Amino acid sequence: MIAARGWILSLFLLDATSIPSEGERVLKKPVSRLQPRQKPFTPFVKDNLANHGEWTTWFNVDHPGGDGDHERLDAIRLYFKDKVCERPIRIDARTTDWVPAQSTGQVVHASLQEGFWCLNKEQPAGKTCLNYAVRFLCPIGSLLHDSKRFWSPWSKWSACSAQCGKTGVQTRLRTCLAESHLDLHCNEATEEGRLCIGHSCSECNLTCSMGRVNAECDSCMCEDHVLHGMISLADGAPAAEATVYVQSETLKLLTESDSNGGFRIPGVCPDGKNILKIKKARYATATVPIPENTKKASIIHVRLKRADKPYIVKNPVDKVRRIGQSVILCCKAAGNPAPAQYLWYHNGTLLDSSVYKYNSKLVLRNLNIDHAGEYFCKASNDAGSVKSQAAKLSVIASDEASCNPRPESYFIRLPHDCFQNATNSFYYDVGKCPANPCTGKIDQGLQCKDRAIYCCGVSKMEIREILCSGYTLPTKVAAECGCSVCTEIKMTVRGRATAADNGEPIRFGHIYIGNNRISMTGYKGTFSVHIPADTERLVLTFVDRLQKFVNTTKVLPFNKKGGAVFHEIKLLRKKAPVTLESSETNTIPLGDMEGDDPIAELEIPPNTFYRQNGELYTGKVKASVTFLDPRNISIATAAQSDLNYINEEGDMLPLHTYGMFSVDFTDETATESLNAGKVRVHLDSAQVKIPEHLQQMKLWSLNPETGLWEEEGDFKPDQSTRRKREERIFLVGNMEIRERRLFNLDVPESRRCYVKVRAYRSERFLPSEQVEGAVISLINMEPASGYSSNPRAWGRFDSAVTGPNGACLPAFCDEQRPDAYSAYILASLGGEELEAVPSSPRLNPHAVGVPQPYLNKLNYRRTDHMDPRIKKTVFSITVARPSPSIAGESNGPIYASENLRECEQALYSAAHFRFYRVERDRYDYNTVPFNENDPMSWTEDYQAWWPNPMEYRACYIKVKINGPQEVNIRSRNMGGTHPYTVGKLYGIRDVRTIRDMEQPNLSTVCLEFKCSGMLYDQDRVDRTLVRIIPQGKCYRESVNSMLQEYLVNHLPLAVNNESGEYTMLAPLDPLGHNYGIYTVTDQNPSIAKEIALGRCFDGTSDGTSRVMKSNIGIALTFNCVEREVVQQSLFQSLQNSPRQRERTGIRRQQRDICIGQAKMRRVTPRRSSPRVQCTPTD
Repeated sequence: MIAARGWILSLFLLDATSIPSEGERVLKKPVSRLQPRQKPFTPFVKDNLANHGEWTTWFNVDHPGGDGDHERLDAIRLYFKDKVCERPIRIDARTTDWVPAQSTGQVVHASLQEGFWCLNKEQPAGKTCLNYAVRFLCPIGSLLHDSKRFWSPWSKWSACSAQCGKTGVQTRLRTCLAESHLDLHCNEATEEGRLCIGHSCSECNLTCSMGRVNAECDSCMCEDHVLHGMISLADGAPAAEATVYVQSETLKLLTESDSNGGFRIPGVCPDGKNILKIKKARYATATVPIPENTKKASIIHVRLKRADKPYIVKNPVDKVRRIGQSVILCCKAAGNPAPAQYLWYHNGTLLDSSVYKYNSKLVLRNLNIDHAGEYFCKASNDAGSVKSQAAKLSVIASDEASCNPRPESYFIRLPHDCFQNATNSFYYDVGKCPANPCTGKIDQGLQCKDRAIYCCGVSKMEIREILCSGYTLPTKVAAECGCSVCTEIKMTVRGRATAADNGEPIRFGHIYIGNNRISMTGYKGTFSVHIPADTERLVLTFVDRLQKFVNTTKVLPFNKKGGAVFHEIKLLRKKAPVTLESSETNTIPLGDMEGDDPIAELEIPPNTFYRQNGELYTGKVKASVTFLDPRNISIATAAQSDLNYINEEGDMLPLHTYGMFSVDFTDETATESLNAGKVRVHLDSAQVKIPEHLQQMKLWSLNPETGLWEEEGDFKPDQSTRRKREERIFLVGNMEIRERRLFNLDVPESRRCYVKVRAYRSERFLPSEQVEGAVISLINMEPASGYSSNPRAWGRFDSAVTGPNGACLPAFCDEQRPDAYSAYILASLGGEELEAVPSSPRLNPHAVGVPQPYLNKLNYRRTDHMDPRIKKTVFSITVARPSPSIAGESNGPIYASENLRECEQALYSAAHFRFYRVERDRYDYNTVPFNENDPMSWTEDYQAWWPNPMEYRACYIKVKINGPQEVNIRSRNMGGTHPYTVGKLYGIRDVRTIRDMEQPNLSTVCLEFKCSGMLYDQDRVDRTLVRIIPQGKCYRESVNSMLQEYLVNHLPLAVNNESGEYTMLAPLDPLGHNYGIYTVTDQNPSIAKEIALGRCFDGTSDGTSRVMKSNIGIALTFNCVEREVVQQSLFQSLQNSPRQRERTGIRRQQRDICIGQAKMRRVTPRRSSPRVQCTPTD
C-alpha cells in the first residue's frame, strides 16, 4: 500500500515500454482518474520519498482573489490542526478542477515550511492565478490509517482501455465505509490502475452489410459511392473551412468544406449507420447520419447553429436539514450544444463523481455537520463552462432549535406627541424575527425544491400600551420566534423606458425575456414585469416597434425578498441610415465627439452583404450604425447589459468598455434585413489610455438571452496602409454580422473592488430607517493618461438594489495608485432621486459615514460642491483600494474583490456611503409592525394594516384646507364592524398639506387610510372606522356629495358630532375620483400606494401626477383659522431637524407652545384641540 502511494507522486505517468505483471507497479489516485504521461509537481523535492510516507487530504484555504492564491501551511494548521503532520516530507498541488500545477503553465511556488502560493502579478497579462489545492506527504504513522476497517474490498479490474496491440490502463475501485466521506479515514486512494495490452490485432469482429471492412477494422468502405455535401450557416451563408469527421471509436477527419461550403467524400457507405460530425469555430458541432440508399451518389445539406456557452436556468437553492437526513441539490443549464458535463463543488473543492454519483443533481445522504457549507455546480459544453449560484446547506443537530427564539431589536418611530422619557427618544423596540431558512416538515422523497419553504418568524406577540401626550397608543411586539411556512412573496420590476437624449417615452414597446414577449410599455413608457420564481438574473430586452431606438438589453437587479423595484431604462436613438454601395469598400466611423477623433471605424469590404437565405446581395444598402461613446458620460445609463462575461473557468467577470455599437443593414427599400460577412474594425490605439489594455482588447457580441458578452475575436496590429493617418497606430479585428447585431470593444478588467452604500428614509441615518429596494448606480470612470484624477471617459455602469444591509457595487480600483479610478454614484427609489450627503461648506465624516483620514483619501464630493445650483443627488469618489496595513481602511466603505462577503455582511457601524429621501412631513404607524420593503416581515394578526400579504390594497382620501397655513392632518384607523377588532387601533397616518403655488390661501393633502375589507382569516369583512383630524383650529366646511350619499346608502353610518374632524366607516367599494377616494390593489404595498397617491395628486381614477392639483377630486374641505403666534409645531420641528432634539429642548418648546395657545384662547373664544399636553410644571 505504501509503495503504491509513492508511485503516483514520483512518476505520475505510465511507461508504455514496460508492462508489469499483476501486482507490480500499481497506480493510485485519491479521487479522479489518472491521465497518462503527466509529470508530477515536484520542483522542490529531488529524491523519491513518497514510498516512505502517507498523504494528507487535499486542502484549499484561500481563493485567487487579491494578489493571488496562498495555501499557507500555517493557515492550514490553524483551520485543520492535527490533520497535517509536524514535518511534511513532500508537497503536491493541483487546481480544484484536478489539473496538476505543473500542467497549468502558471508561475507557482512551494515550500515545505511555508506551503504553496501563486502571485497574480507573475502571470501573463490579463491572467490571474487559478484556484489551487495542496496536500502533504507525512511520515508513516503520523496520520490516521485503518484500511481494513474503513474501506470496502477492491472491485474487479476493468477492461483494458487500449486498442489492439497497444498499451492501455485497467482500473479498479473501492469505497470508504466511514460515516462521512469527509472523514480522515477516507483520505486514501479510491481508485488504482495498472498497465495492460489490448487484444490481438489479428482479430477483427466487424462485419459490413454494405461494402467491406477497412484496414483499421473500424469502419466499412464502399469504393463506388460518393457523398456530396453542402454546409451553410444559420443565416444561409456558405460555411467555408468547416471540418468533416466520421464517427467511429475515435473521430476520423475526412475532409474540409470549400469556400462555397461544399465537400466531397468518396468511399463512405450509405448504410444508415455512418455518422458525420461537422465542426466550425464558434458554431455547435452538427451530427448528421448518412441516409441509407443503394445509389452511387448521395447528397446531404447541413445548417450549422451558433455555439452558445452554457448558462444557468436553475440554480441550487438554500436548504436546512438535520443530522441524519438526506437532501438533493439541483442545477440545470442550457446552451448549444446542451451541456454534457456537470461538476459539483463543496466550499470551492470539486466533489468526486465516482463517489457521489452525481449529474445535474447531487444527492447527499445521512447528513452530518461536515456536509454543511456552500454548494455550486459547473456545467460545460464544447463552447465553454458556467458556474451556478452557490446554495447554502445548513445542517443542525436533531434536538437543536432551528430558529433563535429571542427576537432581535427593531425600533419603530412613534408619533410626534409620543416622546418616551424612559428612553429619551421617539423610538420604541417592538422586536423582529429575521426570516432565515429553518427546518420544517420534510417532503416524502427528495425534491429539488421543497414544496413548503420554512422561515423563522414571529410565533408569539404581546400587547403593550405606550403612554403618549394625553392618550395611550397600543402596539404589538414580537415576544418569541419560531419556524413556520414562509410568507409567499411576489417579485416585480417597474419602470419607465425613455430616450437617452431627450426623455421621449418608448410608447407601446415590446419587452422580451429571451424569445418570449412578456409585456409592453405604456403610452408614457411605463412598464411592470412580474419576475418568475427562482429567477437569479433578470434579463429584459426592450424593442421599439417604430424602430426609432436601438433594441436594448438590460440586466435589472431586483429584490429577492419580494416587492417592487423601479428602474429608469434609457434607450439610444438610432443613427440616421447612410447609403452604401455593396460592390465597394465602405467605412463608417465609430464615435463623433466634437473636437476628438473617432475611437474606431468599420471597414466593409466589397461583396460582403448577404440576404437572409444566404444569397449574395448586390445593390445599395442602407446602413445605420449607432455608437455608444464612453467619452460621453451623459449616455452612460444607456449601456447595454451589465458588461459581464463568463471566463474559461465558468466565473462571471467584468469588462471595461471602449464603446459599443449597434448595426442595422437593410436593402434599399428598408424591407429586408441584410447580413454581412467579413467586416473589419480598426481601433485607434491613441484612444486607449491604459497601455496594458491594448494587448487585452477584444471584440465581443451580446447574447440577448443571457445578457452576457461573448468573444468574437482579438485585435492585432494593422499592417495595411491607412490613408492620411500613417502616423497613427491602429489595431484591427475581424467579425461577422449575422444574427447578433450589438458589439463591444472591451477589455477584461481584474482590478476590482466593492463599494458599500446604504439608503435611508431621512437624514437621521438610523439603522431602523434603512430603505430596501432603492436602486444604487455606479459609473466607473476611466483614468486619463498618467492616471490623472481628471477622468476622460466612463468604462462601466453597474446597478444594485439595497437590501436590509445596504448594497455592494462593483468598481474598478488600483492597488498602486489610489487616484487611478474614480466613480460617480447615484440612487433612486420608485423613480425618485435620493439625496447624497453634502460635502460643502463643511465635510462631515459622521454624516457621510466614512471616518477620516480615509474620507480625504477617497476625495468625496457631492455634485453641488462647487456650484449649489447643481442637483444634490450624485457624489463622486476616487476608488482607492484599501491598504491592509492601515487599520482605518479595513472596515469599509471600499472592499477588495475577494472580500465581497465581508462587504455584504458588514455591520451597520462599519463605514459606508449614504443616501436619504427628502420627504415632506409624513408619518406612518401600524399597531402590528410591518416593513413594507420586506413582505416576509408580515405577521398574521387581526389588527394588521395589510390583511393579505399577496394582495395589497391602498386607499387615499383627498382633503382640501382653506387657510393661509399648511397644516398636519391625521387619519386614525380603528376596527369598525368586525367583532374581533371593533374599537381597536389598526394604525395612524400623519401628513402635511401641500401649498397651492397659485392660491396662497389653499393647500391640499392626500391622506392614507386603512381600506375596508376581509381581515387576514378571510372570514368576514370589517368596515374600518376612520377619523380625519386636522391639526389646529379647523372646522369642517363640506363633504363630497357623492361620498356622503354612498355612506348614507351603505349603513351603518358613523356619527359626526365634532365639527373639527370627520368620521366615516370606510367604503368597501373602490369609489374613484368623483368621490374623492382613490383605491389601488397590487401585489406590492409600495406600488399600490405610489399608484393611488399619483391618482390622488392628479384628481383622476386613471392618471398620475407628481404635482398636487388642489381643486380636483376633493372628498373633504376644512377651513382653518390663521394663528396669531407663528410657532412651529413640535411635529414640524422634529421632522425638519437633522438630529434628535435633546429632552431639555423638547420641554422648552412645549412650554413655548402652551404660552402661544393661551394667547390664542384669549383672542379666539372658539374651542380648539391642542396637540401638546400642558401641565403645571410647564
